[in-house]
Amino acid sequence: MYKNGVNYVFRWNDWNREHIADHGIDVIEAEFVVDHARPPWPQKIGGGKWRVWGPTEQGRLLQVIYVFDPADAIFVVHARDLTAREKRGFRRRRR
Repeated sequence: MYKNGVNYVFRWNDWNREHIADHGIDVIEAEFVVDHARPPWPQKIGGGKWRVWGPTEQGRLLQVIYVFDPADAIFVVHARDLTAREKRGFRRRRR
C-alpha cells in the first residue's frame, strides 16, 4: 500500500495470522482488500485503527481492520466476511 509518500508493507506474526484464519481468511485475501481499497475506504475508526470493506480477488466481500505500526508497516488486527446487510450496503454504495 502506498499512502502519503510512504510505501507500507504488511507485518504478520503468528497472532494475527491465526486470528484471521479463525474467521476463514488468509493473508493474501486481507492484503488484497487493503491494497485495492476504493473510496470511501479506508475509514478511520478510532484508537489508531482503520477499516476497509472490499472484495478479494475472487469477489468475497471482507472487512479488514488494521493499524499502522511505527516501522511503516500495516498490522492487520481483524478480518471477517461482511454480513448480508453490510454486503447490501457495500453494493449499493458502489453503484
